Amino acid sequence: MQVQIFGVKKNADTRKAQRFFADRRIQVHFVDFKIRAPSPGELRRFAQKFGVQILIDRDSRKFADLGLQHAQLSEERWIEKLSEQPLLLKMPLVRNQNRLTVGLAEADWKTWVEG
Repeated sequence: MQVQIFGVKKNADTRKAQRFFADRRIQVHFVDFKIRAPSPGELRRFAQKFGVQILIDRDSRKFADLGLQHAQLSEERWIEKLSEQPLLLKMPLVRNQNRLTVGLAEADWKTWVEG
């Protein structure tokens, strides 16, 4: 089993995800958004499953700094914005083959490990 974790090192939930899989000796490929922004294609994969609104961290400092509280963007424009400004994303985004999670989702991860 190998998982991909997308996020930033300073994010507490991203660190928890890394620790969760490391404690279970599961190979992790970490993609740091500060080094490599997510591609629109990767974000679309998560948006197709959860909807683009679930991906947006409306409580983040970046969201407030950019004044997006009243923004009404199309889904495609949101995906572009999230790709350009990855700190707007809820973190971590975790992928295990075709299974995906957004945010801290230990219950889902446990079913992956047990399955």
